Amino acid sequence: MYGGAGVHVSHLVPELRARCEVEVHCFGAPRPKTHAHAVAPGLTGANPALQTLSVDLAMANALGGVELAHSHTWYANMAGHLARTLYGIPHVITAHSLEPRRPWKAEQLGGGYRVSSWVERTAYEHADAIIAVSEGMRADVLDCYPAVRPERVHVVRNGIDANIYRPVQETDALRRLGANPARPIVAFVGRITRQKGVGHLLAAAHHIDHGAQLLLCAGAPDTSEIELEARTAVAKLSAARPGVIWVPDMLPVEDVRQVLSAATVFACPSVYEPLGIVNLEAMACGTAVVASAVGGIPEVVEHGVTGLLVPYDEQDPEGFQRGLAHGVNELLADPERVAAMGQAGRQRAITEFSWSAVADRTLQVYQQLLA
Repeated sequence: MYGGAGVHVSHLVPELRARCEVEVHCFGAPRPKTHAHAVAPGLTGANPALQTLSVDLAMANALGGVELAHSHTWYANMAGHLARTLYGIPHVITAHSLEPRRPWKAEQLGGGYRVSSWVERTAYEHADAIIAVSEGMRADVLDCYPAVRPERVHVVRNGIDANIYRPVQETDALRRLGANPARPIVAFVGRITRQKGVGHLLAAAHHIDHGAQLLLCAGAPDTSEIELEARTAVAKLSAARPGVIWVPDMLPVEDVRQVLSAATVFACPSVYEPLGIVNLEAMACGTAVVASAVGGIPEVVEHGVTGLLVPYDEQDPEGFQRGLAHGVNELLADPERVAAMGQAGRQRAITEFSWSAVADRTLQVYQQLLA
């Protein structure tokens, strides 16, 4: 499990189970308290989009008797839509991202991107309610799918478990990864995908204070081509400056917590981010953030208070990269400001982004549809 949607579901479900009965239907191998569905026999070598639809068929078949279906991402949207159609129940979608805003997915899915786009449009236009994880996401939904009535789109921001993501003093994992906790660290945690802007950060890092380490925890590449691009850029950066540490694995939360806690600055160079849970995770660990001002990120990172926001213009990538480097250097040079931003960020994460509040608001959406 990885990505914002996976994190969202893993935290939302336990909170919802304290309020109502929940079945979780998921892709992949069996795991506790879920109903896992595998790709249909004979389609294991098919385009990933067709494999996904085969899982959706199995999911829809298993949903007889439920009162409401709630799907997350296009991978499961068709299962929810079919359940709505087959059983006459409401279908709720949480919008974590939108296919029209991610054209680079065509690199990963080929013609399957056209299939995923059709799935998403069909499900969104027929859904009884759509939960957007930010105001920016709500605006994107209405812009991409004008047939969707505005009153059906509700905003329920993502949450953070500030008990899991908290400042820690342990550094054993950090040292194991090759970082020196006694020196400044600029950290990145995320997938290697166009969306996360890893290439922009690697370009910007040439101009980030060479006294700081760059701890790049980046794995799960979308394609082999993107992985090769990242590998080449990391090699070029390593030849130009010291302190470049690339961790290509998806780390367990215990290790991520150490990375975020030890970081002087957390860098988020995403070019598209409906909300950006990772920024909340960094803030909850008491770390200042330098992030791109895209999507829902400005609803999480308060500019000048919990971090700095950098304007992004796809027509001026070099300007964005210079802005990232400038923002990071500005904070690296001011330890007192960094500490104050870290404290403010943790407080904001605790008071404004609890999963309990997310569950309460989600349940309200359910109750409105079932009334």
